[in-house]
Amino acid sequence: MRIATFNVNGINARLPRLLEWLEEAKPDVACLQELKAEGDKFPQSAIEDAGYGVVWHGQKGFNGVAVLARGQLPAERRRGLPGDPEDVQSRYIEAEVDGVVVASIYLPNGNPQPGPKFDYKLDWMRRLQIHARELLAEERPVVLAGDYNVIPTDLDTFSVSAMASDALMQPESRAAFRSLIHQGWTDAIRARHPEPARMYSFWDYQAGAWARDAGFRIDHLLLSPQAADRLVDANIDKHVRGREKASDHAPAWVELR
Repeated sequence: MRIATFNVNGINARLPRLLEWLEEAKPDVACLQELKAEGDKFPQSAIEDAGYGVVWHGQKGFNGVAVLARGQLPAERRRGLPGDPEDVQSRYIEAEVDGVVVASIYLPNGNPQPGPKFDYKLDWMRRLQIHARELLAEERPVVLAGDYNVIPTDLDTFSVSAMASDALMQPESRAAFRSLIHQGWTDAIRARHPEPARMYSFWDYQAGAWARDAGFRIDHLLLSPQAADRLVDANIDKHVRGREKASDHAPAWVELR
């Protein structure tokens, strides 16, 4: 069972690239982020024509998350991260596919920091930790997949100095991510490609970042112990980022028995 995560950076703008990747990679489950579409602006028919059932949580012009399942409709479990009824941003959707619980996560960027956006990021991560602990208590295969907007270690960035003031690499962001991992989650990419391997999933459109391979790893797949026991492989489809009118992210995936 292959489960992937892909920040598409505007599903309508990148729809040809998404459909191309779905046809080539044929993931059983695909968690999408940054849809930037809601309601009838979401290309449901195109995705269904590609052979995927889909549930999504959209937002006009911003954010947005979805879970796709090949040949079936994902069973939606939760829309929105619990813990703050006033939070209306579309950043979390959770579904079940073939006995595996999957969540598509678009964690707040947090820039500029310090400031209210960074405070929101840290509070969102606190809420995620609480919900993740509840998911672990179910003792089931769970995959928390998405764009976490966190660079976990220095080896996950092309330049520590260039990112030193960015919200993605602040000590508080990293500490919150470590706290999540220490609950008992496995970082699938690092489990298969341990340090000192450099694995990037994002390359900015600016300053020739792609050509220079000036990227960083912010797209993660975290596995519950029951999912980690079934881990076969994990990787990043880096080549997808090099295509015409591509997203600035590359898909990352995990394969489970």
